Amino acid sequence: MRERTNKKGPSAIDAHVGNRIRLRRLALDWSQTKLGEALDVTFQQVQKYEKGINRMGASRLQRAAEVMGVTVSYFFEGAPSVPQGANNDGAALSSDEMLQFLATEEGMALNRAFLRVPDMQVRRKIVALTKSLAKMEPEMSEE
Repeated sequence: MRERTNKKGPSAIDAHVGNRIRLRRLALDWSQTKLGEALDVTFQQVQKYEKGINRMGASRLQRAAEVMGVTVSYFFEGAPSVPQGANNDGAALSSDEMLQFLATEEGMALNRAFLRVPDMQVRRKIVALTKSLAKMEPEMSEE
């Protein structure tokens, strides 16, 4: 009898690929249903891919890349490359936190608005302002 290899939940790479699929879908402002139709699967199956519960096969991953306008390697960018059993470093955690933020409604709205700012100097000022506000936040909550 064959044992399930996924007893503890999705593997790190499956979760990462699923998160990248979700990020791209949200960036395109597509519903799970729309992506499912393009891939000839149900929206429930898209949910499972995005959560890393089900792995997306190679041919379907290639099709997802085609319909979403990216390369297959896009889905693996920033993927965890830490050998099994090794400790993750802070950089991997930061990347994961960034992906989680960008997957939120606020993260996507902020990202879309920021990308519409054409002037690079203005973008730099927005980043500086945001950093300044982040440093102020503990002071503001004490009032």
